[in-house]
Amino acid sequence: MTTHANWLLDRLEWLIEGRERSLFGNVWNVKAFFAPKTTLGSLDAEAASALIETVADVALIIDAHGVIRDRAFQSEELAAELEGGKDWIGRRWIDTVTIESQAKVTALLNDAADSAPSRQRHINHPSVTGVDVPVLYSTTRLGRTRNVVACGRDLRIVSTLQRRLLDAQQSMERDYTRLRQVETRYRLLFQMSPDPVLIVDALTQKIVEANRAATRMLESRGLRLTSRGVTEIFTAESQLAIQALLAGMRVSPRGEEVRAELAGQGGDVRVSAALFRQEEANFYLVRLAAAEKTPAGDAAHTPQALFARLAAKSADGIVVTDGAGVTQVANPAFLEMAELATVEQARGERLDRWMGRLGIDLDILLGNLRQRGNVRLYATKLRGEFGAEMDVEVSAASLGEGDADGFGFTIRDVGRRPGSERKPVLELPRSVEQLSELIGRVSLKELVRESTDMIERLCIEAALEVTSDNRASAAEMLGLSRQSLYVKLRRYGLGDLDEAKE
Repeated sequence: MTTHANWLLDRLEWLIEGRERSLFGNVWNVKAFFAPKTTLGSLDAEAASALIETVADVALIIDAHGVIRDRAFQSEELAAELEGGKDWIGRRWIDTVTIESQAKVTALLNDAADSAPSRQRHINHPSVTGVDVPVLYSTTRLGRTRNVVACGRDLRIVSTLQRRLLDAQQSMERDYTRLRQVETRYRLLFQMSPDPVLIVDALTQKIVEANRAATRMLESRGLRLTSRGVTEIFTAESQLAIQALLAGMRVSPRGEEVRAELAGQGGDVRVSAALFRQEEANFYLVRLAAAEKTPAGDAAHTPQALFARLAAKSADGIVVTDGAGVTQVANPAFLEMAELATVEQARGERLDRWMGRLGIDLDILLGNLRQRGNVRLYATKLRGEFGAEMDVEVSAASLGEGDADGFGFTIRDVGRRPGSERKPVLELPRSVEQLSELIGRVSLKELVRESTDMIERLCIEAALEVTSDNRASAAEMLGLSRQSLYVKLRRYGLGDLDEAKE
């Protein structure tokens, strides 16, 4: 190994003397040591072998005939997989690699003959497990001798990662191909279906897509589908039925079929819908089918269609809003109360634009609807677009759980009732629950007075109960004179007011 040590020193000298400038011409090649004789000193064979064993996972010493004369392994795991190369010594290096790597071995030995470091090449060795072991080799000649040292780096981890990456890429390509095939079949089925089908965004209720049959049906009636709400293709009388159908799909996945009339040139159709989810968004699949003509007087209409007809012809205003109180659909009676020409003027506006005090009454109603589910006979006012005002009573109910399905409001004009010109006398509340129902109907000053009266009455009732209806004792307990107690008893209508019994 002394020859090997001398070769290393000569090799380092060659690297220093042969250093080259970079493409810029003013930067020295940083791959070579500047003063190897000074820094490395006298390097013997043992130090050289230790150095080679340290920098390489596997190292081979090969003679001029390509025969392996010595070998060393840094990794015990690699040595075990290659059986420690026990049968390599005395064999040609080219015989220890796989067939496809033999040409690379020849190239590495030829490169080493030029006394310059060879380029790195990927060589595969057969292993005891049957799986080839990849090693990245580079060769260089040992000084003035004809022996060559081959230093190899274990590439099993890199090979494993490459194999996993390839498997993942192939899996993604298979999934992508399968999705494309499913999408193609869906498109073909969707477009060739003889029934008109619409895809509707569940949040905005706008038509996202329509098949050919739906496009032909609606365009023949003068209806365009571009950025249009699904309820807009129906008449005003049918819009409430469609809105109720779509809202019911959130509660029950199987909604009943409804009967509706298309806008434009008209025509009755049967409408059914299904709710599905795609890319974190909800959509309705709405199917339209021509309605069969029924004989006159035949009551074959569905309950939903009859209810929609009742809502359209009702004298009370009916409004459906979303969870924030924004109007979605309204019947003709409400449009007349609010002095509106079309339902499009009401859609998208909060109901308190016309009903009650802005930001107060509607918020009170929504809060009670979220807690209780319904509100009855809430007294407030309704303002028209042109300044007309009327006294109304509002009853409301939640259309589902929470705000997702919205709320329904029934608004009745009570201004024309007999005696409505007189200010209504509010009955004195007998509990906190009754008192809370007055909030929004009377002013804060009246609420405070009513609260004081309620507390005073409750205290008198409690004193009479404790004293077994002894009014003298009750007056003393309350810190009142007997005459003051009688005045309050008359005011609240409590007990027998015949003073002769006292």
